[in-house]
Amino acid sequence: MIPVAAPTAIVRRPFYYSLYFQVLAAIVAGGVIGHVWPETGEALKPLGDAFIKLVKMIIAPVIFLTISTGIAGMRDLGRVGRVAAKAFAYFLVFSTLALIVGLIIANVVQPGRGLNIDPATLDAGAVAQYAQAAHESTIVGFLTGIIPDTLVSAFVEGSILQALFVSILFGIAMAVAGDAAAPVQRALEALSQVVFRLVAILMKAAPIGAFGAFAFTIGAYGLSAIVNLATLIVTFYATSLVFVLGVLGVVAWANGFSIFRLIAYLKEELLLVLGTSSSESALPSLMQKMEAAGASKPVVGLVIPTGYSFNLDGTNIYMTLAALFIAQACNIDLSLQDQLLLLLVAMLSSKGAAGITGAGFITLAATLAVVPGVPVAGMALILGIDRFMSECRALTNFVGNAVATLVVARWEGELDRDRLAAALARPGQGLAAEPDPAAGPGDDKALAAD
Repeated sequence: MIPVAAPTAIVRRPFYYSLYFQVLAAIVAGGVIGHVWPETGEALKPLGDAFIKLVKMIIAPVIFLTISTGIAGMRDLGRVGRVAAKAFAYFLVFSTLALIVGLIIANVVQPGRGLNIDPATLDAGAVAQYAQAAHESTIVGFLTGIIPDTLVSAFVEGSILQALFVSILFGIAMAVAGDAAAPVQRALEALSQVVFRLVAILMKAAPIGAFGAFAFTIGAYGLSAIVNLATLIVTFYATSLVFVLGVLGVVAWANGFSIFRLIAYLKEELLLVLGTSSSESALPSLMQKMEAAGASKPVVGLVIPTGYSFNLDGTNIYMTLAALFIAQACNIDLSLQDQLLLLLVAMLSSKGAAGITGAGFITLAATLAVVPGVPVAGMALILGIDRFMSECRALTNFVGNAVATLVVARWEGELDRDRLAAALARPGQGLAAEPDPAAGPGDDKALAAD
């Protein structure tokens, strides 16, 4: 008789070991310190800045390793083109829909009505730097800026799009080279194990970064800024929530998964985005989790980095909503023709300013500079609360790119439905958990439980 091994007991660690709890506690503690001791809160800004720099340091290598090995493994370059085409079609449709939703909500709620601001009293100098940055941002300049000066400068300057460009070219070159590139591909796949373990190590500092960043936000801007423009903030957050749960929720349902389960699956990353006010802080972890959820490596590598520049649902909602808020606050009536012009300009300017730091505010400046009647100086009205708005923009952008990845993967037949169901059924997995050394780059074991 063959002896049967006793079942292994599942050891559950205390809740305070969870990175989710640690980040949440850090945000609460940072908010308290920023409110009670504002100067101390402002002084903690370097903690948040340092953590974001740590993550940005690793983003380019993660993109390069994921995309280049993924494309090389596909060998069928036609599939790469199809994935890119489907991703951009998705981005265009839902980015435009986000602009329209912001426009409709602004007309219905009218958050700026009754403020009666005289445009002549606004401080144009307060937003001069953003207007200048918007003026210098052109479509042609943006497109040429995707090409790095050298092959390695894409990884030095920190541009996501430049790293994406080089990674795609390198992956295509390996696919064309065939067997001759096999040693290079194996070396890069081995290196990816090291890099993703480095990601897991860096994410241990997430609570410290969230603590410093949130303490600075509350200390520098204060809760009074929220009270003064509460209508706009509540309207923006509510609109973004409706878009995520309504529009993206329907898209998720149509593609066989629940938006609520996806949000639960990504809760650690969403808390990190909230705490740091930067969706880039969770980009490497998002790529890991989408692979673990069954999306193929090439799809993850192409859709997520590209989406971070072109699929900005939260930013687009903010643009039309904020533009109409300024017009309403200054008692400027925009005709239907003016609002359609605003929509068309925003569709173009949101792509031209992609990848620029502070893109939401800069893109709004670029849009208002073209639309007649709405003063660019009106942006001074919302400058003080932009930090609070940027958190919602980042959260909405993040969820939008997660949904886009799973949808494009399903369209391309590159989504393992069993792995997706298993991942969403156990949403308690840790943020950027350390990979199993024995697991392959795309193996489901690559994301262990926290």
